[in-house]
Amino acid sequence: MATRVAFENSNEIGVFAALTNGYCLTGINRSENFYSVFEAELSSHIPVIHATIAGCRFVGRTTVGNRRGLLVPSTCTDQELAHLRNSLPDSVVVQRVEERLSALGNIVACNDHVALVHPDVDRETEDVISDVLGVEVFRQIVGGQALVGSYCKFSNHGGMVHPRTTVEDIEELSSLLQVPLVAGTVNRGSDVLGGGLIVNDWSSFVGLDTTSTEISVIENIFRLSGATGGAGGQQGQGQQSNIVTNMRSSLIDQLS
Repeated sequence: MATRVAFENSNEIGVFAALTNGYCLTGINRSENFYSVFEAELSSHIPVIHATIAGCRFVGRTTVGNRRGLLVPSTCTDQELAHLRNSLPDSVVVQRVEERLSALGNIVACNDHVALVHPDVDRETEDVISDVLGVEVFRQIVGGQALVGSYCKFSNHGGMVHPRTTVEDIEELSSLLQVPLVAGTVNRGSDVLGGGLIVNDWSSFVGLDTTSTEISVIENIFRLSGATGGAGGQQGQGQQSNIVTNMRSSLIDQLS
């Protein structure tokens, strides 16, 4: 299911938290409210870790990872790197990346099998992503936007892309990622999906402003509605039909 949460007064929770199938990182908050939401939902399955990168709280935008590894920018200090390595499971490889585009969460979107990256990332960075995360890497734009990490979000079950992405592009990306995709929004119409949504294979967290229609679309496409196993073809078609109906309702609400 999808859980609404806010970081202090911000609905851009994807800026301050990162979620994979192997761990969750949260930025250090003035109170424990933000951290405790993740701990309550996730701690029985995966570690939830307080973290900073270069002394800053926006761990969701500066890091990228999956269950195999975590990539951090060159600005990450030795102390922060050691804390992450000590806190994460032994199976997770933590690696610094010397990349000019240092907000890795904005320029990379990945699951456990495939990564989409900004067209201008260095060749060396592409190789590191492939080696550490164990994924196939594709240079892509989504909905005309080069910041693929900001404008699309996908797990091993499904994904969501920028609302202005064409049907042809969605079909091409879906074929590339081998998961169903839908165009959508979070936080009452925001197209910055990476900022307002974090997700793994069994749970997701969204900004407080996210509407019930948006949550319904998210739960359907990421298969979070309790139907996580053995989804057959008919069920998949039913999910797509529900998503289209919900999106149409959402658009009508916005236009009326």
